[in-house]
Amino acid sequence: MRKKRSDRNYVLYQIADENSGNNYIGVTVATGRAFLRSVKVRVQKHMSRAKREDKNWTLCEFIRSNPDAALTYSVIAVVRGRKKAYEIERQYIEEYQPTLNTF
Repeated sequence: MRKKRSDRNYVLYQIADENSGNNYIGVTVATGRAFLRSVKVRVQKHMSRAKREDKNWTLCEFIRSNPDAALTYSVIAVVRGRKKAYEIERQYIEEYQPTLNTF
């Protein structure tokens, strides 16, 4: 039996609303080397969940209550390994205190 890979690339990303200055920091698995595309797919999933599911997460509530928000997304970093990626995400969240992350 093959050992499960633990060395995949993960993308740390930010979603920001240009109008209000609110932002969100997250992590997603990279699809090949298309890092920005990986983030785009993840952002679309956030949008879909906010509209279809009744989650009371801060980001979902913001998306529902601000349908005309000027959301942009960007790659912050690409990290090798899941554990390290989530560790760095926590560091970024602690350092930058994003307003749309649920604590």
